[in-house]
Amino acid sequence: MGTPQFPDLGKHCSVEDCKQIDFLPFTCDRCHLVYCLEHRSYIKHHCPKADKKDVTVVICPLCAKGVRLIPDEDPNITWEMHVNTECDPSNYDKVTKKKKCPVPGCREVLTFSNTIKCRDCTLDHCLKHRFGPDHKCPGPKKSDPGFPFMGLLSRSRKESKTNQAPATSSSKWATSFLNAASTVRASAEAGMTKLGSEISQKLQIARDGVGLSSSSGSGSSNGNAGQVEECPQCGAKFASVTTLVDHVEKVHERNNQSRVFKMSIDVCPKCSKGFRDPAALVEHVERDHGGTSKA
Repeated sequence: MGTPQFPDLGKHCSVEDCKQIDFLPFTCDRCHLVYCLEHRSYIKHHCPKADKKDVTVVICPLCAKGVRLIPDEDPNITWEMHVNTECDPSNYDKVTKKKKCPVPGCREVLTFSNTIKCRDCTLDHCLKHRFGPDHKCPGPKKSDPGFPFMGLLSRSRKESKTNQAPATSSSKWATSFLNAASTVRASAEAGMTKLGSEISQKLQIARDGVGLSSSSGSGSSNGNAGQVEECPQCGAKFASVTTLVDHVEKVHERNNQSRVFKMSIDVCPKCSKGFRDPAALVEHVERDHGGTSKA
């Protein structure tokens, strides 16, 4: 075997009926024996350890998971270990039950290639019912009209993103900000309503006084001729009660009614500074307080 220059060159095939010398022999990675070109495969030399590295997977009927059988180990031991450690029967429905289109009467099974998520209702539908009218989409969720600052906050967030400013506001700060603003607005409206009721009472008292003076006769009217009436709101002085009543009805009563229903004051929850423009309040909070409720 070999040559005088290379005495170890070449080896004989391990097959008994062959024993052919091969200068480029093949070593089997299972039985680690040497074979020639003709008998190098597992089938040709009938390798007894050909299935040593084979992968065998059995599907568990309880959880629908694959159980890999370990070579040179009893399958019953492997199965018992799977049942005692990782077998979860609740996973069976998730694996075997196929997801279908939620439209009533549609039996289309949703797969990776035929699934479309609606941008409004965020539900998965098949290609046939991908449009809103086809699956009777309720549309996007509308914002609560009781929170007038939601659009303003979203606009300020968009502006901060365009200016590449870090968004430091949180949902907790937004909630506290809205609660404080609504509380201050409610208290302001209640104060203006109370002021309007007080003015109405003053007017009623003045009217009663005018009625009494007119019914008492000319003598009493001459006695009150030198009395000066003063407006409780602006301090203006009038010669008669009738002139005072007309002044209050024309000037103060109309202004107070318009203020009660139209005036709105937004107060900063940090420094209690008032703003009539909500945009100015948001800019103040972001500029002076960093856009956060933390001190």
